[in-house]
Amino acid sequence: MKKILFFQLRFCGHCRKAKAYLDSLLAENPAFRDIEIEHVDEGVERERAKAYDYFYVPTFYIEDEKVHEGPVNRKQLEGILQMALAED
Repeated sequence: MKKILFFQLRFCGHCRKAKAYLDSLLAENPAFRDIEIEHVDEGVERERAKAYDYFYVPTFYIEDEKVHEGPVNRKQLEGILQMALAED
């Protein structure tokens, strides 16, 4: 299982929607709850966010690999969670 970094901004509508999708997917699938998901607010952690290569939020990294950048739908987010669960 791999760690997910979820880059977001507090007042971003797309980020809030991604968070709502994430919350519902975690509630529906107990296996997803075991994934470590670190939320990084780029407005608060500016220096840390600058170390990553992205331009839009929400952005998702699995370990050090960017897997999605920009608005995300529920199905795409479920795919990201599945990737984090997959064994190498």
